[in-house]
Amino acid sequence: MDLWIIRALLVAAIIVSGYFIRPFGSNLLLTYIFCSALGLVILLIEIRIRKFSMKTLLGAALGSLLGIVGASLISMVIGRMSFLEPQTETFVQILVLVLMTYIGMVSGANKGEYLDLSTFGGVFSDSAVRKTCKVLDTSVIIDGRIADICKTGFLEGTLVVPHFVLRELQQIADSADSAKRNRGRRGLDVLEKIKGVPGVAVQIVEKDYPDVKEVDLKLIELAKELTAKIVTNDFNLNKVSQLRGVEVLNINELANALKPVVLPGETMKVFILKEGKEYNQGVAYLDDGTMVVVDNARRMIGKTIATQVTSVLQTTAGKMIFGRFPEESEMVPAAQQGRQERRISYEKNSVPSRVNNVEEDKERAKGR
Repeated sequence: MDLWIIRALLVAAIIVSGYFIRPFGSNLLLTYIFCSALGLVILLIEIRIRKFSMKTLLGAALGSLLGIVGASLISMVIGRMSFLEPQTETFVQILVLVLMTYIGMVSGANKGEYLDLSTFGGVFSDSAVRKTCKVLDTSVIIDGRIADICKTGFLEGTLVVPHFVLRELQQIADSADSAKRNRGRRGLDVLEKIKGVPGVAVQIVEKDYPDVKEVDLKLIELAKELTAKIVTNDFNLNKVSQLRGVEVLNINELANALKPVVLPGETMKVFILKEGKEYNQGVAYLDDGTMVVVDNARRMIGKTIATQVTSVLQTTAGKMIFGRFPEESEMVPAAQQGRQERRISYEKNSVPSRVNNVEEDKERAKGR
């Protein structure tokens, strides 16, 4: 609202200046119309410029400057042409000036992203600060692990929360679905928890992009403008951001990197929780949420078993461990072998006792 008050004061100042200067003489109506139109054009240019990055604006300014210099050189050549009328010469010079300035501005704006602002020294030192900004996604706020990461101090810089992300959280919190409503309220609670962490700066940005409908694309545009990174655990946003040249910090990838390494051939104890998708499979979960798929373990649902790891699958969505539990046909020979070993051991231990009994019988017979 304050910004619109400033804009209204600007238009009023232009109209008042036109009243005192009188560019059209005594025709006040034409003066007011011209000044009002000029003020609206300035406001439209200002609103449009706000969407551009610093590199784009700097490139447009340098391009315009080069265009003016080129137009001045061309005007000097035109001024030495004697076959042109004075009115025609002036018109051509103005036309060349406008054309060269426009071409330079458009070309500089398109090539502005190739500028390295660090070469300008401290004039654009805020760009170094902006690189430490982290733009938070809706999914990572609802997830909640970002608050624990902030408490550890591993994230530096300012955490930027766009206003359209807050609006999406509020819409989820006001949903008629109880599950969505709880998720939205959890996200708002996580934001309050992050703001209370010492040493963590949270900034609410009012920036919006009305021309862009999807929230993910708005996040990408904001990150490009701030030269910031996006913090998310959304797989699709991660891929689209990388394609658009925006760096991403994926919470799921961080969690996967911190999980203990399990190698094929190792034995681990797991609790079989439910049936797997494939035939005769059982599914278990580790304490960190890693899924363990065990072959031949369907009959062991509800029990803790020792399984041998056969392979480990690592994806951006998480880690999956595959193991194998022996089949009944494989366990029967082992059980039979164990019974046979116990029988042999029993027979070996019982032989001396039978020999001793025979000797005692012989001694009793002699005594009779």
